[in-house]
Amino acid sequence: MGGAQESAGPEGLDDEGRPLPTPLATRSVQRHPCPPGAVAAMWEDDAVAAEVPVALVFNGLSHAVMMATPADLHAFALGFALSEGIIDQPGDCHGIEVHGLQAPAGVPAGTATACEVRVDITARCFARLKDKRRSLAGRTGCGVCGIDSLQALDLVPERVTERAWAGALPADAILRAVAAMPARQSLNAAAGAVHAAGWATPGGELTDLLEDVGRHNALDKLIGQLAAQGRLGEDGFVVMSSRASYELVRKCARLDIPLLAAVSAPTSLAIDLAQQAGITLWGLCRPPRAVRYGGADG
Repeated sequence: MGGAQESAGPEGLDDEGRPLPTPLATRSVQRHPCPPGAVAAMWEDDAVAAEVPVALVFNGLSHAVMMATPADLHAFALGFALSEGIIDQPGDCHGIEVHGLQAPAGVPAGTATACEVRVDITARCFARLKDKRRSLAGRTGCGVCGIDSLQALDLVPERVTERAWAGALPADAILRAVAAMPARQSLNAAAGAVHAAGWATPGGELTDLLEDVGRHNALDKLIGQLAAQGRLGEDGFVVMSSRASYELVRKCARLDIPLLAAVSAPTSLAIDLAQQAGITLWGLCRPPRAVRYGGADG
């Protein structure tokens, strides 16, 4: 999967050396109550999280447009391809290129307002992707989280490999990882509104953290980073700054990740899928408390 790594350009530039949208934008704000000594609330510039369209294109076929934070896009594309079952392993990806799309008329020249990520995958995986798209063609859209139809819902997760440590992991290890997250959430510290997905060892050491305005995007970025580094098979678990929704559980199941912990509560469907997949699921992980909802013995 060396192609995806080699294609990554310098920070903030696409693979042709052109500027990408920045992860943080600036907007005018008025703070209330007024700062001490101020006669009236003053307007001032403040950092806000950028949210831009990111088009994911596989072998020239536009597959999805996600609203995302324009950072770590190589990792995002690889993680999305793996977690959505478009490719089966990192080696099925031959290369990834990120391109900034320039602003339309009325926006300052040279300003990139969207991104296109072009992913080169094996012929076998591309044929499967085209077959899946054809099978959905013509069905009536139901508007469920961007999928084409109710038939497209994938609610039968793979069963993860049983690991004794995941079912026996104490809450202290999970809370240790959660407590380490804020110090590494630089985008959220600057702007708020940004989710994080982290990777922790069974001992609770937080080793990786990726951010995005979308919680599932953040998880895809984390998966992509681990995949690019050849670390997907190592023992560890995912921690999320968000609620635990069913799609996060589904992505973890597909990547054989045995434990998912979230700062907020899970949904009922997330709990059900975790039990089906044999994933140990923790929610409301806010030191010193945490709640276990389901796991390998659930």
